[in-house]
Amino acid sequence: MSIDSLIYDWNRDGRAAKADYRSVELDDETLRDGLQGPSVRNPPTEIKKRLLHLMDQLGIDSADIGLPGASERARTEIVALAKETTTLKRLRPNMALRTHPADVKGGIEAAQQSGVAIEACAFIGSSPIRRFAEDWSIDTMLRNVEESVTALDKAGLPVMFVTEDTTRADAETLSRLYETAIGCGAKRICASDTVGHATPEGVRNLLTFLRKDVIRGRDVKLDYHGHNDRGFGTINALAATAIADRVHGCALGIGERVGNTSMDQLLINMQLWGLIDRDLSPLAEYVSLVSQHCGVPVPANYPALGEDAFRTGTGVHAAAVIKALRKGDRALADSVYSGVPASVLGREQRIEVGPMSGESNVVYWLESHGFEASQERVARIFEHAKQSDRLLTPQELDALARG
Repeated sequence: MSIDSLIYDWNRDGRAAKADYRSVELDDETLRDGLQGPSVRNPPTEIKKRLLHLMDQLGIDSADIGLPGASERARTEIVALAKETTTLKRLRPNMALRTHPADVKGGIEAAQQSGVAIEACAFIGSSPIRRFAEDWSIDTMLRNVEESVTALDKAGLPVMFVTEDTTRADAETLSRLYETAIGCGAKRICASDTVGHATPEGVRNLLTFLRKDVIRGRDVKLDYHGHNDRGFGTINALAATAIADRVHGCALGIGERVGNTSMDQLLINMQLWGLIDRDLSPLAEYVSLVSQHCGVPVPANYPALGEDAFRTGTGVHAAAVIKALRKGDRALADSVYSGVPASVLGREQRIEVGPMSGESNVVYWLESHGFEASQERVARIFEHAKQSDRLLTPQELDALARG
């Protein structure tokens, strides 16, 4: 009997209007926007290279490898990382540029030095609140866009034109900015939820406008870049897949303020939704490297990749998992009390012992660690667990098992 036949899936029931999620290109912003997080450390170049290889293994299409206008060090590293992408199967590099002559010049030089036509992601703020704060005029903004995109296009670089704070910008201004960029050679445009303002409905409204009223059937691709200030990062990115051609994210959702769309959560949900079919086992190393070298601890309850994602010390839950394991059915054990199968990520269900455990937890732990589950041994551990205020450690369990 298949696992699917044992689960009624309301996600696919079809009574309500269907969200037309689909497989799209993915752009990884970990090494640029991700590193702009206030508490994030900048990892060594060799770690960044390893992350590029892991992104490639995960089927991610492109990666932002830096902001050349930030410093000479940033430009040097962009050159090194761009060269590294020539060894990859799929992933291609891009870089973020302000629509400013210094950034444009630095980006062109980095591409020339690397010998790689790095995609240039030229950005400018677009919302009324940003324009008011900066004292920008529309005419000045349009001139900056025209000069920057034209220069990048003439240098032979593919150009994506990005508006910041798109989800709070008016349609007329967006139309004028995007139209100018497209007219100067931009082959992609990107909508950004820069301050995490949008809801899923807002994402669909904005992208529908851009698809129908700005792109209008032309050979121009549409990107979506989201932030997580309202906790909508992953669901907004999924909503965007129905309309956009490429969606952005970062490992562990790191980035400005509370961060960006979580690339790992996006990949997992796309896999479970059946939009992609790929090996996600590299996610464990991908997340671990970012956590270790960017100084971002992974919360124990982080979805799918946190320490507690596939472990339980609760008697009722553990009993069901144990019964499935005793049937020799890994898929059943993965699904009876889990919405994400551990095996998809190369992980396993873990049965722990603590104050909420039943005797079956103790018996299973003993047997799986080579101890006879005698009545005396089970009772000793069970009594100790019930007096504890937490799960017992492996060392404590081992000591109790030995008497």
